[in-house]
Amino acid sequence: MHHIRRISAAVTLSLTLAVATIGCSKNEVKAAPELPDGFCWNAFEKTDVQPYIIPGEKMTQDADTFYFAERKRSARCLIHVDGKSAFSAFARFQDDKLGFDWSSFDRLKPNPVKIGEKGIVWNTGARTYFPCKAAANSDASTAKYLELEIFLSGAQVENHRKTLPDLLKQFTSFAQKELRCG
Repeated sequence: MHHIRRISAAVTLSLTLAVATIGCSKNEVKAAPELPDGFCWNAFEKTDVQPYIIPGEKMTQDADTFYFAERKRSARCLIHVDGKSAFSAFARFQDDKLGFDWSSFDRLKPNPVKIGEKGIVWNTGARTYFPCKAAANSDASTAKYLELEIFLSGAQVENHRKTLPDLLKQFTSFAQKELRCG
């Protein structure tokens, strides 16, 4: 009889702990997966982008080669967490300034930033352009301006206007150095 009580108490305790653990795991906040080393062409400091990554289980990266030619005028890097967009960076060559229509950003009330020839930042993104005739890692191109964009898709609804300029500066420095803009 004493043996049955011990077994019954052990089973009851096990069930109580299991239910408590299940209840806790539902309320547990997931952590963001860690960015891979060398993500997005090594254009960004990993520690600067990691705080923007949304929580989840699995991270994937879809990135073009940072290479440009007359027929390949853009490159993109997309970071996804559990299939949802988390961070993206785009680089695109344009022939002239007329190719930059940023009027669609007016509704976001962007702030100007002194990065490149013209830069703007809003709550979840940043954009700039600057003169760049690609000289290295590229075929001959007649394009004269490089436009860079960063987006924090799926980021918590916060105002990142103060911290995004640093990422845009990193991206700009990387592109100018990589392409030896002349």
